Parts: sequence; structure tokens; C-alpha cells
Amino acid sequence: MAEAQNIPVGSTTAGSIAVAAESTVATRMSAPPSFDVADFPVPHGREEEWRFTPLERLRGLHDGTAAATDGGLKVAVEAPEGVTVETVGRDDARLGRTGAPVDRVAAQAYSAFTQASVVTVPKETVLTEPVRIAVHGEGGTAYGHQVIELGAFAEAVVVIDHTGDAVLAANVEYVLGDGAKLTVVSVQDWDEKSVHVAQHNALVGRDASFKSVVVTFGGDVVRLHPRVAYAGPGGEAELFGLYLTDAGQHQEHRLLVDHNVPHCKSNVAYKGALQGDDAHAVWIGDVLIEAKAEGTDTYEMNRNLVLTDGARVDSVPNLEIETGEIVGAGHASATGRFDDEQLFYLMARGIPEKDARRLVVRGFFAELVQQIGVPDIEERLIAKIEEELEAAVA
Repeated sequence: MAEAQNIPVGSTTAGSIAVAAESTVATRMSAPPSFDVADFPVPHGREEEWRFTPLERLRGLHDGTAAATDGGLKVAVEAPEGVTVETVGRDDARLGRTGAPVDRVAAQAYSAFTQASVVTVPKETVLTEPVRIAVHGEGGTAYGHQVIELGAFAEAVVVIDHTGDAVLAANVEYVLGDGAKLTVVSVQDWDEKSVHVAQHNALVGRDASFKSVVVTFGGDVVRLHPRVAYAGPGGEAELFGLYLTDAGQHQEHRLLVDHNVPHCKSNVAYKGALQGDDAHAVWIGDVLIEAKAEGTDTYEMNRNLVLTDGARVDSVPNLEIETGEIVGAGHASATGRFDDEQLFYLMARGIPEKDARRLVVRGFFAELVQQIGVPDIEERLIAKIEEELEAAVA
């Protein structure tokens, strides 16, 4: 991810159709994907894709007034032997292959960066240590672009760790060759004033496997847009997410899995816990099964646990199916408080209420923590959960 200058913007519109969870057809007006920021109107909050987002807290990322600052963001890449790390210009042919920006902030980020970072794992290379990308904010505003590419039959784990204070708009691309296996862990551990808006595009090759684990527990506003498409049959995608939303925070995860080729699989599972006044979590899960995507097998799920009064969750799973020749498709969403029966069960066995609540929440997140597969990140996350729960039950 590289910093760049700001570029102002302009107008236009168009539409797409989705089937909502309650099986009613909803028309969502939005501009078509484009690399040109001028193709997107300035959002006002009434648009479907922006209606949950507090635009006034985006610090100008949405309207072209956020000017990039020098030295406001530091990016460091630590890669095992055999991995190529490059800084390239805007004219590099490897940029933009996974798809165009789908909203104005992503287009602004693409129009504004001057250099991009490209991490390449050669074909048939199997990494035994993760690639670590540290993104640290030092109080500035930045626009970034990152490409992570795996050659055919390569295997890698990549950790992208966001810390510090920043206003960041970015695009991240994951390109998987045939038979490749990529696990990406994206951690948003920003300081409390940070704003982070990003689009993550994955293009999954024939018989390739992509696993994304998104962990969000920092920042004032975090809005992430993971998207998956397939370049050949036999591809598999797993999208996992875990978020801890504290008082005053806005955390928004908007996903799209586009089953655009036959015989591919996807599984989405996001879980969140919220506490404190005006804590707001948004999860939008869109799955599209195109007419040509016969043999698709997909499922998406979102679960939210509200720890205190004053918190709000908006969870919207959408499923659009254009062919009847599928293996399976489904979705689920649920939001609730502590399970009083679980709490009573633990307390009846002599466990104090404070500890019992911790155990319930840790159990709620356990299956997703195990998906990370990087011990130091798992330990850090567990410690963060403990820290947040200490505040919740104090």
C-alpha cells in the first residue's frame, strides 16, 4: 500500500437486483464498477450501499476532500525467502486484474495512488512461514494499493496488520493461480480515531482455495468490502470474520461472493460482539449464483452477541440464484444477548458470573479464532477479547 495525492470527483448511477433474506426482491441502485472516480456520485447516505455508514465520520474520503499527507502511513513487508516484493507504478499490468472499484471511496483510492506494492509467491512454492505486511498509521491520510499473487500450486499465509492512527482508503487484490492455496488474515487494530475504508478483491483460479479471516476491533470507522470471483471451476472460498465493536465505534463488513463459473464452493461465517452506547456493527452478505454457475455449493452465516444496552446491529444476508442446477445454497443471520441458560449452567457449578460471561463469549468466538492458524495472532486476539470483556463486565 502506498500513499498518494487526492483526486476530486463527479457523478452517475445504475442498478442491480438482489434477493433479500425474507425472499422478497429488492432493487439496489448503485453505480456500476469503474476505475474512474468520476463515474460515482458523491454519496448522501440515502443510497442502499451507504445508508448504514456515518458519512460525516469518513473525514472526506467519500467526497474528494481528504488530501493525502506525506509520511502519514508506513508499510513494511516481511517475506520468507523466494517471495518477491516490489513497488510498482500505476502502469503495471498486474494492477486491477481482480475487478474494478464498486463504490466512490474505492475508486478514489484507485485514482489517487502513485505506487503499489506487489507480493508474488512463485508457482509450486510452499511457504512454511507467513508473509507479514505491517501497515502503521502515523496520523496522516493515505490512499493505497496492494497486490498479492500466488502462482499455480503455490501455498502461502499472509498477515496484514493495521495499527496506529490513520485515515486510509485502499484496494487489496488477491490473485490465485490454478491449484494455489492462500490464507489471508487481515487485522484492524487501529487507534480509536482512525478511519479505514477498503475493498478486497480475490480472483480464485481453477481448483484453487482461498481463505480470508478478517479481524476488526479498532478504529472509529472501519468499512471493509471483501469480494470473491472465480477464474475457473473447482475453486473454493472461505470468508471468516470476527469483530468486537465498542462504544461509539462503527464497524461495517460488506461481502460479495460472485459464483460466475460452474462447480465452485463458498462458505461465509462472521461473528461479532458489541458493547457500549452507540456501538454499531453492520454486516451485509451478498451471494450471487449466475446462470452459468451450475453445481455451486454455498452458505453464509452471521451471528451477533449484544453484551450491553445501547448497541445496534444491522445484518442483511442476500442470495440471488439464476440457475436451479446447484448443489446447495443457504444463509442465516441471528442477533441476541447472552444465553441465560448457559450462564446459569456455569454459575450453578460454582463459576462466578464475571468468569462465566467470559467463557460464554470465548466459546462464541472459538471456532473462528481457530481458523486464523497463526499462533501469535490467535494469542493476541484472545488477549484482546479478554481485555474487552473485562470492560464489559466491570
